[in-house]
Formats: sequence, C-alpha cells, structure tokens
Amino acid sequence: MKRLLIILIVLSQVFVSCKKMLDVNSTRLVSEENMWLSMEDSRGALMGIYGLTKSALNDHNAHWLYGDVRSDEFSIPIRQDLKAIANNDLNASFGVMNDLKSWRRWYAVVNAANIFLERIPEVKEKDERYTTNNMTVDIAQARFLRAFAYFYMVRIWGNVPLIVSSKEGAFTDQPREDQGKVLAWVEQEMLLAANDLPFLYSLNDEQQQGNYYNESKDRWKGALVRKTTAYAILAHVAAWQSNYPDAAAYAKFVIDNQQKGSLGLLTTANMTDPNGFFYDKNPNQLFGFGHIYDHVEGSFTGHIEELTLASPVVNKSIPDIYMPKEKILSIFNEGTDERFSADTLGNPVTDVYFKNFNGQYPIFSKVKCIMGGVTDPTFRFYSSATIITRLEDMYLLRAEALAVIGEQAGSIELLNTIRERRGLVDYSAAKNGELIDAIFQERARELMGEGHLWYDMVRHYKILNDDSELSKLIRQNGHYWPIATDVLTQNKMLTQNEYWK
Repeated sequence: MKRLLIILIVLSQVFVSCKKMLDVNSTRLVSEENMWLSMEDSRGALMGIYGLTKSALNDHNAHWLYGDVRSDEFSIPIRQDLKAIANNDLNASFGVMNDLKSWRRWYAVVNAANIFLERIPEVKEKDERYTTNNMTVDIAQARFLRAFAYFYMVRIWGNVPLIVSSKEGAFTDQPREDQGKVLAWVEQEMLLAANDLPFLYSLNDEQQQGNYYNESKDRWKGALVRKTTAYAILAHVAAWQSNYPDAAAYAKFVIDNQQKGSLGLLTTANMTDPNGFFYDKNPNQLFGFGHIYDHVEGSFTGHIEELTLASPVVNKSIPDIYMPKEKILSIFNEGTDERFSADTLGNPVTDVYFKNFNGQYPIFSKVKCIMGGVTDPTFRFYSSATIITRLEDMYLLRAEALAVIGEQAGSIELLNTIRERRGLVDYSAAKNGELIDAIFQERARELMGEGHLWYDMVRHYKILNDDSELSKLIRQNGHYWPIATDVLTQNKMLTQNEYWK
C-alpha cells in the first residue's frame, strides 16, 4: 500500500505549468489543493524528480546513443538510425533521431524541480514531522538534479534556455542563454547543494540527522545524490569548460573523501559480474540510477545490454552495436589487461569485456545484468544501473586535469592506480605514448559502455586542437546536436544551432 501511494504521488507530478513548452498532457491523481500537505507529499515529489531524470537518460537508450554510439567507435550492422548518429548525420529522418533532438524530457526535470523548490515550504508549515533538516536536504537534492539537467543539456545542445522558476515555464517564447552563463549558474547551484548534502543518508551525518524519511541506510545507499556526487559532477562541469585547475580540485575532494562516502575502487571481477557493480544499487555508484529487479524495475529496453548483447550471451542473433576485432586489439593492446587481452595469435587470454571474440560479432559483455543477475541466454530482460560517474572516473579525470596543467608526477600516480587495478604495469612514455593520450586511452578502456566516450573525445580533441576532422567539427560547434523542429516551431525566440542550419 505504501509503495502504491508513492507511485500515485509521483504520477501526480506531471505538472501543468510548462504544458505549452513541453507539450506534456497533465495527469493528476492528487489534486493541487491536496498536494504539498505532508511529509509523504515531499518524498513523493522529490522521488518524482529522480524518476523524470532517470526517464530522460534511459528513454530510447538516449544516454548511450549520445555518449557511446556517436563516438563511431562501435560498428553498427543493421540499424540505419544508429548508423546516422555514428556518421554525424543528425538531421536524418528517423523517429529516434527526432526524439533525441528534443530537450523536452530534460525540461520536465527542470520544471518538476522548480515547482518543488517553490512549494516545499508549504509542507514545512503544515506537517510538524517535516523538520528543517529534512527540508534542507530535500532542497539540496532538487537543486542538484535541476543543475545536472542543465549540464547534460549544455553538453548536447550548447546554448539552452535557462528557466529557474515554474512561472517562466508558462511562456513558450524563451531565448537561449549562452552556455557559459548556464554553466556558471550550474556550478553555483551545485556548490550550494553540496554544502547541504550529506556524505551518506541515515547514518547521522552532521547534515542529515536520524533516519531519512524513517528508512535505514540500506534503503538509500547508492540511491540518492550526496556530497561526493555533487563534487564529482562539478569536476565534469569544470573539465567541459577546460577549467582544469577547478576540475582537479573538485575531483580531489571526491578522492580524499572516498571513505566518508563509502566509496572504493572496483575489482575487475566486481565490475563485470552480473551480480556486481552494475546490479541493483550500492554505495560505489557515485551517481547512478538503479533498476532494481526485486522492485520490478527491470525492462527490455533502456539499458546498454539492449544495444550490445547477442548470442552467445542472450538469444539474439546480431547485436545493435559491436566493436570489431581490430578496434578491440588497438584499445586493449597490453597483454596483462584483466578486462581483455589476447595472445600473439589474436586468441583471447582474458575476455570478461568481450565474448565471441573470434566470431563475426564480438559481443561487448562488460555489463550483463539479465533479470535477477542470471546467465540464462533465453531471457532479454535487463536490470543494470545507469551509471553517470564512479570513483575510477574521478581518478582519471583528475589525472587528465593534472596532465593539462603540467603536474605530471601527480597525474601519472593517479593513472597508475587504475592501471595497476586492472593488471597493467606502470605507465611509460616509451611504451604508452604521450601522457594525455594514455589517460584518454585508459578512460576508453575503463569506462567503455558507460556513456562517457563521446564527451571524452571532445575534451581530448579540444586539448590537442589539431587538424583532425573532429577538431574541425568542434571549432564549428558541430559536436552539438540540432534542436528538434517542433521545439523551434513552438518557441519563436529559438534559433537552430548554426552548424545544422
């Protein structure tokens, strides 16, 4: 009954005030006058923002199409829509392309957060159980999720409208703001959120006392944003702007406070086990969205497995995307790598990242949470978590930042921490090339399939600033997506990204 109540409250959060801008029909199971009365309303509304964020990431496998498929590192045997994305033909006429060009799902997150921040004091006034501390922590989460939505949109579209109140959402004509201004606001909001977020919930953190919403720590571990989450995304915000001194500092905060946040570096076995890191929720998911099988949250779609898995891992003849043998061997080019390595004849020695290596389609199987962690290939029902960042990402992002600002010794130490964790010897310029290239090579190996690759490539080529095709594309702002036609039609103050006119 309690779960049903929460679901009904969350469904009620399809807010009407931005209906014109988002073209979302209002569905209300709790009337406006009966909302914002109790602690249960605050919890339901907050979980609604999380749910909308999760939906924006997973619908149409958007997180991986934006972050992995566009990199053109994976081959695509059949699907023409995915081929168009990999070939940067983003104006191709496919249904999924039109959805990916629209930012409406992200503005649903923004509007839900705006309304929450405006209305939540009403709960404090009407329900004495809802403490000031509870409200402060809730506000911090809503602010973070709103800021994260803007950061995610800026990486995809560049300049976007900055809407910070529900009243603004009632008007369709809203101009785009310069991304520098938007990201400055994002940084400010995330720092304010970080100040009020706990390291962990329901563990008597000084910034979150007692059991959060009367639930124990096990209910919340890995499920909610926390202080280290905010600093981790701040590190990415700074790196995206090539502000590497701040990126290094923000990432250092996460690394230095990993014990407080119950974080640790993953073993290769835990990272690739069907019941390991990507299964369910756990504290090492620095920022992620679980799909908990026991809560009936698995699905056939909205997971990296839908794109990558095929026979012999699951009962599917051809994967949507795969990595050719030559590409695998060029990326995993060191013989002791626990993730994947091959002998001199090209036969796999370790193959936890790839199955069927010598078949027509090598199967990327790093993430393979099928049903409740089973390995039965007849099922294609997935429950892996969508991971935005983890501790290894912070080590490598700080290594990147230190390399750019000239602190090579510290950069190499961080890089070696991850290399050693995966069975590799220490970095050597003679064997591994330029330090910055070696760091991005390690990011490509470690974070493969987690939605980082395209953004990493953009940052890498911004640093190189060479005459490559990608560098030229970035200088022309062609790395951003075009804006959906219906969004442009609806708001006459918007203009198409110049590259895509």
